[in-house]
Amino acid sequence: MRIRSFVPSDLARLTALTIETFGPFYEDSFRPLVGEVVFANQHGAWRDDYVTQVAGLHDPDQHRYVAVAEAGGALAGYVAWSVDLARRTADVTILAVAAGQRRRHTGTALCEHAFAAMRELGAEVVTIGTGGDGFHAPARALYETFGCTPLPVVVYYREL
Repeated sequence: MRIRSFVPSDLARLTALTIETFGPFYEDSFRPLVGEVVFANQHGAWRDDYVTQVAGLHDPDQHRYVAVAEAGGALAGYVAWSVDLARRTADVTILAVAAGQRRRHTGTALCEHAFAAMRELGAEVVTIGTGGDGFHAPARALYETFGCTPLPVVVYYREL
């Protein structure tokens, strides 16, 4: 596997991977859990939201970065992060791994790559958010292998 910096020609593939990776959460987990009204209000345009978000993930002038993993010439995954230089903190924005590359340490390699880059920029602390539902269990397990401390948070939704 090779990890490299984002180039603009990656955008379409990263957007497609993001939609493919997180679609099951929105459609099979979140939507049935909260119902149609809350779903439409909160994430009804989740695909379009990702098109916009992924396009703005890599902006080194704003201390936002993306690293891309390739295996056998195919996209294996990517990680996006940002660094707040003044506070010496960093945040993993998105970690997405292609279905065929899961359980092959792709996520681990991408996180380690991002952590090293964060340290080089002076970050001392990193935050990584994920869900507490079953869909996000593999992400929680990965982050805990790095020694990350989970902070239990509960978000409630209700149709008015």
